[in-house]
Order: sequence, then structure tokens, then C-alpha cells
Amino acid sequence: MAREKITVVGAGNVGGTTAQRLVESGRYDVVLLDIIEGVPQGKALDIAQACPLVGSDAQIEGTQDYKDTAGSSVVIITSGIARKPGMSREQLLETNVRIVKEVVQKAVAVSPSAILLVVTNPLDVMTYVAYKVSKFPRERVVGMAGALDAARFCAFIAAELKVSAANVQAMVLGGHGDSMVPLIRYTTVAGVPLSEWLPKDRIEALVKRTQDGGAEIVSLLKTGSAYYAPSASIVTMVDAMLHDKKQIIPCAALCQGEYGISGVFVGVPVKLGRRGVEEIVTFVLTPEESAALSKSADGVREMCGLVDSMI
Repeated sequence: MAREKITVVGAGNVGGTTAQRLVESGRYDVVLLDIIEGVPQGKALDIAQACPLVGSDAQIEGTQDYKDTAGSSVVIITSGIARKPGMSREQLLETNVRIVKEVVQKAVAVSPSAILLVVTNPLDVMTYVAYKVSKFPRERVVGMAGALDAARFCAFIAAELKVSAANVQAMVLGGHGDSMVPLIRYTTVAGVPLSEWLPKDRIEALVKRTQDGGAEIVSLLKTGSAYYAPSASIVTMVDAMLHDKKQIIPCAALCQGEYGISGVFVGVPVKLGRRGVEEIVTFVLTPEESAALSKSADGVREMCGLVDSMI
């Protein structure tokens, strides 16, 4: 059976590591695309030379040409710039809107049936941009954030309790960052609610660390940001979709009435399958959780209003 083709746009740390994980799995052929001449070609060659050592027969190609991405099942968008000192939110938005808009236009022209998986920050807003520009149905446009936030939360809980991470299940909704909404009542360790394992103050400390998860890594690295866990989160989502797992993963999806939210992409529990976002799963939220999620969505809506004129 032929391997499906996946395109990764952006050959930086996140894009390059994602391509490596996908190729080394042996499950997909990958096209790594970047505007910088030589970088995707060099990284692709390096990854290809690792394949005999890890037992993968998958193929990888580095390119600047979108024609090479034709017929992709999934297009992963990691390209964009990070916010620089002195740069306003509007300036960051303007630059990344321009980048994501161009990427989407060129990618969907040659892969009209692809699922778009957006990683570029600010994530919820860039996923909205991809949706508007592609004119794809909402099922085929999704953003990666909740999978990463939930994984960070699980890792912190497992370390705190000294248990296997496989025993921890967590669900994190809302925007990526300070406005995320961890659902403590639905977070369990070996099926037992987290509140029965840890006192409230320790849970709150772990929630805060999860909210600051990306910033903590940035402060330690000094230059650059996280890419090992983000790339693993992307691969988990790709596997769920292309292997039709129907796996429930928190993702940025377009709400159309779910959780009382409409018209914006925000982190919600999503059933991922071969069609992409097959269902937004609705949990019963407390008034506090619901208010926090609505507040998070309002923040995204405000930024979407800014980018509408840029698209």
C-alpha cells in the first residue's frame, strides 16, 4: 500500500523535527518546503540518511517549489516569525497573516483535498486565516495547541506523582497560553480524579506551570522555543487523522454553536479521523469553566477582527 504524502511548510526547528518524526515512523512520505534555498534540501538529505539506521523506507524531499507538494493528504503549516522585542501584536499579526495566506493559497492550489494543520502563532487566529483563505470546510482546517498543552500537563502530573505518564489523562481547552482552561474534573490518574491525588494548591501550581509551559522553555533556551513536544503533538494528530483513529484530542477547531461559541477557532475536544475534525465533543462545564472558555474565545475573536482586513 502506497504511503500518503505529507507536506511540512517551514524547515525550522518545529518543521524539521516534525518531518524527521514522520519519516522515521515509516508511515508517510514527506515534502519539506521552505523559502530559504538549501535548508529544506539539506535537512531532507540528513533525515533520509538516517532512514537505514532506524528501519524506515519512507521518502523525504526538500524543496522551494509547491509543485512538489501536489497531492498531499495533510499540509502542516509551521512557517512564520516569532514576536521580536519592540514588535507590537498587530505587527506580528500582519507579518504572519501575510506568510500564512501565501502558504495556504499555494498549497491548496496543488492539494485541494488536503487537511490543513496549522502550527504558526498566534495559533487560533492563524488557523482562522487558513480557513478563510482556503475556503475549505471546517472539518479540514485544524490547529495544534491543546494536544501540546495537555501533554505538558500530563508530564507535570506524572513527575509530581512519580507515576507513568500513560496513567494520566488530561483535557485542556481554550486558547494557547494564559487563557487555556484545564478541565481538572476530567483530569484523571489511573481513572481516579486528580483532586483525589493532590491538594488544590499543588494542582493550581501545575496548572500555572502548564500555562507558562512555552515561556519556561524559551527562558531556559535563551534563543528559540520548544520543538520536541510540539512536533510530537503534530504527529499524534496526523496519525489520528490518517489512520482514522477517531481519537479525542484537544485542538483548535471552528465552533459553530458548541460551548455557546460561534465563528471562531478555539481549543475544544475534537474527534479526529480521516475527514479531519469529525466532531467537536461537548463536555458539561461548570459555570466557571464555561466563563473562562468564553473569555478565551472573546480574545481570539478580537484578534480575528484585526486580521479580517488583512486577508
